[in-house]
Amino acid sequence: MQLNITGQQLELTDALRDYVSEKFSRLERHADNITNAQVTLKIEKERQIAESTLHVVGADLHATAEAEDMYASIDLLIDKIDRQLIKHKEKAQARNHGNVVR
Repeated sequence: MQLNITGQQLELTDALRDYVSEKFSRLERHADNITNAQVTLKIEKERQIAESTLHVVGADLHATAEAEDMYASIDLLIDKIDRQLIKHKEKAQARNHGNVVR
């Protein structure tokens, strides 16, 4: 999976990059067809915002999370994307469940 991390009004430290990379690598346990992930971390006044678009075969998943702390917003973001990814996987399996190859 290709991971693009950008920061808006925020200096991306190696610690933040490593944290995001570690968290997003966990998503691959649910689906191996993730092609690309775009992550944007930004600060707006007192809000720490993390946004992500995940490109999966058959869909693009998008989520936004905000918290007082950047690491907390990244954790919330991962939880949201993880739920969406599981839902997408279950839908794909349900569609293919009744098909028989002859």
